[in-house]
Amino acid sequence: MKRYVFLFVGLTIMAFGVGCSIKAGLGTSPISSVPYALSRITPLTVGTATIALHCVLIVLQILLLRRQYDLIQLMQLPVALVFGVLTDGALWVLQGVSVSNYPMSWALCIVGILLVGIGVRFEVTANVVTLAGEGMVLAVCKAFSTRFANTKVGFDVTLVVVSCLLSLGFLGHLEGVREGTVAAALLVGPASKQMSGAVEGLARLALGEESKSSP
Repeated sequence: MKRYVFLFVGLTIMAFGVGCSIKAGLGTSPISSVPYALSRITPLTVGTATIALHCVLIVLQILLLRRQYDLIQLMQLPVALVFGVLTDGALWVLQGVSVSNYPMSWALCIVGILLVGIGVRFEVTANVVTLAGEGMVLAVCKAFSTRFANTKVGFDVTLVVVSCLLSLGFLGHLEGVREGTVAAALLVGPASKQMSGAVEGLARLALGEESKSSP
């Protein structure tokens, strides 16, 4: 139970990271780019669109792995529901935040990147279940014996391309994909790794046991 609480804390931090990225106006992280585009062309909120995307990714994992699919990964569904609600909650809390110039936008964007990185480290350290995005990457690796790092890059690029196509096709201009998207793609991973020692130390105190997480 403590590990799920730890995961919830990580999802909350990550949701505020997504919210900061959106408020910065320099583009969202790759995993949030499609939900953001959908929120601009449909009545869906970013959180609801996030839940919808994660449901699609869960279905794709099942279709890809079939008998190899581990049913415990269905826990990605409630995690997606919680994350979607937390994302909308974070955006509500941050609704009064505004930026007046480009440097301020970058400052808020960097805060968002750091928060997402910290949230990801909490998720990994909790060691219970991944979000559907990471689950999809792992499923592709398992099905085609590809390397995680290369598959993650390909997955992120695919999401950004889909986001661009949606926004250009329905709005006539890009939404949610800018220089901040590139920064997030390059820096979230390193930020997460930099926080590994601190978060795992906190996990040992909170969980009362040696945490087990990937590097």
